[in-house]
Amino acid sequence: MEESADGKAKKAGARLCCLCHQKKAALKRPKTLEQICRECFYEVFEEEIHQVIVENQLFKPGERIALGASGGKDSTVLAYVLSELNRRHNYGLDLFLLSVDEGITGYRDDSLETVKRNEIQYGLPLKIVSYKDLYGWTMDEIVKMIGLKNNCTFCGVFRRQALDRGAALLKVDKLATGHNADDIAETVLLNILRGIYSPNAYRGFAREFIKDLERIRPRAILDIIKSGENFRISTSTKMPEQGTCERCGYISSQKWCKACVLLEGLNKGLPKLGIGRTRGLNNDDKKDTKQTNGTKSIESKQCGTLDF
Repeated sequence: MEESADGKAKKAGARLCCLCHQKKAALKRPKTLEQICRECFYEVFEEEIHQVIVENQLFKPGERIALGASGGKDSTVLAYVLSELNRRHNYGLDLFLLSVDEGITGYRDDSLETVKRNEIQYGLPLKIVSYKDLYGWTMDEIVKMIGLKNNCTFCGVFRRQALDRGAALLKVDKLATGHNADDIAETVLLNILRGIYSPNAYRGFAREFIKDLERIRPRAILDIIKSGENFRISTSTKMPEQGTCERCGYISSQKWCKACVLLEGLNKGLPKLGIGRTRGLNNDDKKDTKQTNGTKSIESKQCGTLDF
């Protein structure tokens, strides 16, 4: 045991925060490899976010900003940090919480209670949009029809569109989500893997692979993200043109958006109709699911294909 200047004993070998040099280090930052205390981490974390906002001019005074709120830790941190920085630095933003109720009994109904507490705690108006109201189906009902294997396709497509529709209802200028570095690195890897061999879904593999890399080298996640930022699309690549869905008016590069294709299958009792490639359904509503011109039917594709 050693004795500190104030006469209090401290354990030999205990590392002090490299920033304040007073409190015991609580974590090692993968980004900087600094060992810092909890209080200093909060301070530098919030300051770095502020600097990113200012340097990239992410917001303008008077803008209405929707914060995607699921009730999980990432979106809760987003709500706290942006509301705090908005107050501290006088951004002049109107902030709103936006939640999606997928209709998952025992999961989403519980997490929405957390969001409602955040509404009170941070003083932010809350808007909840539900799958039932938007699409006429809950995820529980979809799972009963489709089973567990492909239900993530429905949930992901519907949630993305639900956030956009909720943002439109709130008449906001921008939508902020609490995606973390793991999420972004996973997206980079998934795009690479699906580009190599599109029929398979690699989400589970990518997440485990990223965790393994992080254990070996903490900065690996940031390196993957940096690599993704450096990607360039070949000039010879023909990119899809953004238009609007003829059925619902939502943005789409096809005649029908992915959500409408999935809904068509659900409402007709053919839930697998919209899973995988959808061009057969978008080309003058052709319903022939047989293989033609060397192209497999939409029913033969597995969940995870990039062709949305």
